[in-house]
Amino acid sequence: MAQKRRDFIKISSLSAAGLIFGAQQLRSAIPPYSQTELGDFGPLSSQRTPTYCEVCFWKCAGWVYKNQEGAIQKVVGNDNDSNCNGRLCPRGTGGVGMYYDEDRLKNPLIRVKGKDGKQTFREASWDEALDVVAKGLQKVKEEHGAECTALLTHGSGGHYFGTLLKAFGSTNIAAPSYAQCRGPREVGFIATFGEGLNSPEPTDIRDTRCLVLIGSHLGENMHNGQVQEMSDAIDKGASIITVDPRFSTVASKSKFWLPIKPATDIALLLTWIHEIIENEWYDKDYVERYTYGLDLLKAHVKNYTPEWAYGITTIKPEVIRETAREMANAAPSVIIHPGRHVTWYGDDTQRLRAVAILNALLGSWGRRGGFYVPEKASVPSYPHPEFPKPQRTWRDAMGGKYKLADLALASGVCDATIPSPDLNCSIKAWIVNGTNLIMTLPDQRKTIEAIQNLDFMVVVDTMPMEITGYADVVLPECTYLERWDDLRVVQGREPNIALRMPAAEPKYNTKPAYWMAKKLADKMGLGDYFAWNSMEEMLDWQLKEVGSSLEEMKRIGVKNLPREYGALYFRDGEEIEFNTNTGKIELYSTALAAEGFDPMPKYTPHMEPPAGYYHLNYGRAPQHTFSRTSNNPNLTDLMDENTLWVNPKVAKEWGLKNGQPVYLENQDGVVSDFPIKVRVTERTRFDSVYMVHGFGHANKKLSRAFGKGASDSQLITRVLVDPIMGGTGMRGNFVTFRFEKESEVKS
Repeated sequence: MAQKRRDFIKISSLSAAGLIFGAQQLRSAIPPYSQTELGDFGPLSSQRTPTYCEVCFWKCAGWVYKNQEGAIQKVVGNDNDSNCNGRLCPRGTGGVGMYYDEDRLKNPLIRVKGKDGKQTFREASWDEALDVVAKGLQKVKEEHGAECTALLTHGSGGHYFGTLLKAFGSTNIAAPSYAQCRGPREVGFIATFGEGLNSPEPTDIRDTRCLVLIGSHLGENMHNGQVQEMSDAIDKGASIITVDPRFSTVASKSKFWLPIKPATDIALLLTWIHEIIENEWYDKDYVERYTYGLDLLKAHVKNYTPEWAYGITTIKPEVIRETAREMANAAPSVIIHPGRHVTWYGDDTQRLRAVAILNALLGSWGRRGGFYVPEKASVPSYPHPEFPKPQRTWRDAMGGKYKLADLALASGVCDATIPSPDLNCSIKAWIVNGTNLIMTLPDQRKTIEAIQNLDFMVVVDTMPMEITGYADVVLPECTYLERWDDLRVVQGREPNIALRMPAAEPKYNTKPAYWMAKKLADKMGLGDYFAWNSMEEMLDWQLKEVGSSLEEMKRIGVKNLPREYGALYFRDGEEIEFNTNTGKIELYSTALAAEGFDPMPKYTPHMEPPAGYYHLNYGRAPQHTFSRTSNNPNLTDLMDENTLWVNPKVAKEWGLKNGQPVYLENQDGVVSDFPIKVRVTERTRFDSVYMVHGFGHANKKLSRAFGKGASDSQLITRVLVDPIMGGTGMRGNFVTFRFEKESEVKS
């Protein structure tokens, strides 16, 4: 095979002393027990530092405590934070492990070619590394235009690099979480209600009487506030309906578990809609007052009977009827939960449209126990010049597709990086911030092809993830416990803001993202976009604009502000205009019809696994956030590898035993790099296997995660693209078992 232009480089330690020091620091500073047990930590300093968690998007606010020697010891929740109510999940309390992880990136690295032609990294000073980045981006701008640069980002640092890129002249800014996680639900709900859900979702779980979870694993995905509210709702007698091919943790807490056949969810949703309309169980006053298209919808679902759905979903007609009645009896205090990772089979916007329609028929949108009306604090940005208007965006590579996508698609950026006769200019440079694209974007081969066609790539991360091995420059970021960041401003029942400040100086030679972006801006002549002298100055200015101060926030951590724009729920008989073409909740979507798409959801059969293959289902564990935490020394104590759930019937056919390691091969002949241990259980259907996402790392510098379990990302090579908004459906892949790793992958 021809030598590729950009070799993958395994980041190895360039300083043995750094490794020794890191290990000693870890042993001396981390308690020998799980951080989830907030027991006797010994004498703690009376000083506490406000923070908010960076381990997942929920960003719970908390307090960092240090011991009397000044070492970070534990993180606990802030009692005044509505995201966590003073209680952190295992990942939040385990965040201390990120700080003490001796595998962390320690110094800036620059790709170089040795005398033998082999590519490697060398350590560099910050000034030199940032010079290389500034010159690399400027070169692309001079040769191709600023619009041929892109930012792929996850986490707080994305704001600073986003400002830098927009000042540079590009708006190609994408988070993988949109195209492969929540994008279809946002577009589906916007098409129905005229607004999306955003984060955290405004689900009024604490007052609900019936919660329907269709592919949503509350309790395993640990969306903290929602899990707490679900627990309270159960205590108050709420019923839960869980639809899942797997008997998940929340299924064990449910009144009904519907072990649906994979890829048939729309059929069940349409049948529920049919039952609620045909039996006139819908909220008549609400539907008449607020919705458009009931008669059209009624005609559309006329033939979607429970008997029809039974042959597709394998859910018995009487169960479908009983669960529909359960929802109707609880209405309007009912929630058909929209989920978060909703990119499954390529028809995901329409599936989430069905979820939205069902909520509308039951009158739950804007009602107590359904979906409340959220509010978000308005915090001004620090003054800066207007951004230049770009000549091209990622949409120009899409040929007019995905007009309804309200944010940039990471997959679109990837597509626009691979040269094509249809493109005037492909993207030539990436800034990758806090996202391991090799394990987060579906179809690794396509991602690597895009990377091979780049002129320049800089990666910003705290850890030597797989993506760092493809970079031209690696910039080591300090952890969230060591830095200032933007205020956390999230929607909720009441507006609130939270402060993050450093609890300790950055370890090693690491820096915060805001510092990197500001230094780069100065080197690139864009300093006016970062006109503040320090983060403290910028934060204090913002806080005073909303009636607080940095001094106050250091003391309280979280500030809850009064609502300004109306009640938490619709008032009886209130006249409301929705932001749709008709001004109504659209059961029949005029926006979708105008773009040539079905205005109401339809069921379309999906591909079945070949003989001897099984649906590859994947999910979350409460101990981990994707692949970001699989090397965390605190959290690997709780779970250090994934296992493969296999139904006993399948295990018997293959002769599989508990704990037996197997390799997985997908429908395209891709074989997992590492084996995964079998878990024989009746908690998954016979046509499916299940594994937790985020394991099977191939970088040896991840000393705890290397080779532990298998990577589902590696096996997702068939991507089912949503034609409406470009979401990358990843549940159309099938796997079979291999007892030995084959020497080469099938073509």
